[in-house]
Amino acid sequence: MLATILIALVAIIHVYILILEMFLWDTRTGRKAFNLSPEFSRDTRVLAANQGLYNGFLAAGLLWGLWLGDAGFHIKLFFLACVAIAGVFGAATASKKILYVQALPALIAMVALLMR
Repeated sequence: MLATILIALVAIIHVYILILEMFLWDTRTGRKAFNLSPEFSRDTRVLAANQGLYNGFLAAGLLWGLWLGDAGFHIKLFFLACVAIAGVFGAATASKKILYVQALPALIAMVALLMR
């Protein structure tokens, strides 16, 4: 039960990131979330939308695994690993904040999944 809740939370985080990157990037909300200037957000909105789509695929994979229940164990594990790796890479290349927002929740959910 704990693993399911944590995986759902990671999926929700990634749906939220999708919304921020695809639809709110070049708005006050998006600029505040990512600490962007209006010029930068305007110039990079297409790149951010592409990145948001990838975050949506991560959320979709996690939700698919949850939908499959116990049969989705390997799918959940795979997508959590993808999220964790993306979070570590993002923390190393973009912002340390990504480590705590993306990688850490995925790692905690992965531990809960493996301990069931």
